Amino acid sequence: MLTTPKTIAAVNHAPLPDYVSTSPLTIIKKKDMSYEFLQQYWWFLVSLLGALLVFMMFVQGANSLLFSLSGNNDERGLIINSTGKKWELTFTTLVTFGGAFFASFPLFYSTSFGGAYWLWMIILFTFVLQAVSYEFQNKLGNLLGARTFHWFLVINGILGPLLLGVAVATFFSGANFIVDKYNILEPGASPIISGWANASHGLDALLNGWNLIFGLAVFFLARILGILYIINNVDNENIRSRCTVRLVGNFVPFLVFFLVALVHILLQDGYAADPATGEIYLEPYKYFNNFVAMWPLAVVLLAGVTLFLYGCVKTIFNAAYIRGIWPSGIGAVLVVLSLLLCAGWNNTAYYPSTADLQSSLTIKNSCSSEFTLGVMSVVSLIIPFVLAYIVVVWRKMDKK
Repeated sequence: MLTTPKTIAAVNHAPLPDYVSTSPLTIIKKKDMSYEFLQQYWWFLVSLLGALLVFMMFVQGANSLLFSLSGNNDERGLIINSTGKKWELTFTTLVTFGGAFFASFPLFYSTSFGGAYWLWMIILFTFVLQAVSYEFQNKLGNLLGARTFHWFLVINGILGPLLLGVAVATFFSGANFIVDKYNILEPGASPIISGWANASHGLDALLNGWNLIFGLAVFFLARILGILYIINNVDNENIRSRCTVRLVGNFVPFLVFFLVALVHILLQDGYAADPATGEIYLEPYKYFNNFVAMWPLAVVLLAGVTLFLYGCVKTIFNAAYIRGIWPSGIGAVLVVLSLLLCAGWNNTAYYPSTADLQSSLTIKNSCSSEFTLGVMSVVSLIIPFVLAYIVVVWRKMDKK
């Protein structure tokens, strides 16, 4: 039989047999369970890397307060030396996050990183600025002076978390792109299957107020984690006393922006995908419904919020307590992980298109082949060893 785009479309949209739910929290009995499990599994891994990246941005959070937490050059040097031991882990996590997205969900990678490139390039530039600052601030022949590089660290500390938060917010608010997979089948047509629908190439995300609120929540979260890290890692009473004051000053606005963003996400119309046809449609309270349908995620979210608040509040009211970074850090990872899983699981479009609803990306229509996901899943078994390596390196760095 002659294969045409129409016959391909008919096959791709054929009803699936014995379909119950795409939630990984539901037992599904069907033949293509393995492929679906791999899709869910890799969305979990990508979400976990995203959550770890948010935690590792305590480096940016501390850098944004570099001049506020230090009273002189010596104290500033203590803070820079402390964060300078960890910045490479943050950058590595960012690169791994992008690489995992490329390997498991290549259509998202080409659509977002290739379409919204101005937003992602600015984010990447701020991280490169950070790397240059750490490496060259004390080099001989530094014409700009150490203070200039210190301000570069502050710029990275402000723009990095803010813009990354705005980019992640588009998982819920949507982005202005169009996907046409049949371009590669049309003779003489462009082989590019996705493109941005306007000339802003991602900068339009900054014009969405809800994106900015989400970005500000991530920004203040990074600051709080940075303060808690400095309290734990820098043994200087003057710095720790300033950290406690700054912790209160950043904790309050974080709560405001986080609660506003969370309530908006739970109450907004979400982007759902029909499991049988793949058609995208708006569903009232979609993300709230996801937490109800996948109630363990709601438990994870509440546990994360509780741990985060415990670490912050105990640090504020107990001057002798310096380990708040661990409960708050773990709590932040759990909160971000639950939100990202809510954005992609249970027949949800994790990257909605505001230009063309049917161009929205789901973990089913944007993932790699079953063979690719299967091979990568075997490779992913080394992740626990990588995490163990990070823990060992972390401890050795702290002993220097």
